[in-house]
Amino acid sequence: MRPLVEAFFEWVEQERAVVRPRGLVSKALGYAHRQKDPLQSFLADGRLRLDNNASERALRPIATGRKAWLFFGSDDHASAAANIFSLVASCKLHGIDPEAYLSEVIRVMPYWSRDRYLELSPKYWLCTRARLDAAELDRPIGHITVAPPASEQQSSSH
Repeated sequence: MRPLVEAFFEWVEQERAVVRPRGLVSKALGYAHRQKDPLQSFLADGRLRLDNNASERALRPIATGRKAWLFFGSDDHASAAANIFSLVASCKLHGIDPEAYLSEVIRVMPYWSRDRYLELSPKYWLCTRARLDAAELDRPIGHITVAPPASEQQSSSH
């Protein structure tokens, strides 16, 4: 693989030496020249993938919705949407169904102490959810009993 990559960058340098008008080709060659080290990093670290298909797939919903989202109404609305996108991505990262997570967190949040909101983040949600009363959580409305913080609960059980 390394010889092919080296040959490509040699070709880039040769083509950059050719005088041509500004355009997509010049732009692409300039990009390859400037990003040579990052574009070759997969050669030094076998954990890195040669392609970015997973990243492209993850960003596709954002890119396809971009036109519809031009009219959020304000910067505050756009920031709120970005926060939701971030939560959804974090849910996916931690193997949580985003729709179920948002539904449950919205259900729990009015009863939760603000200084403990981090326990409601996707990273800690499965642990937090396990400490809640499942029957209360399954009801569409009604009180939710807030469990003590995990460290407090563990120390009282010993």
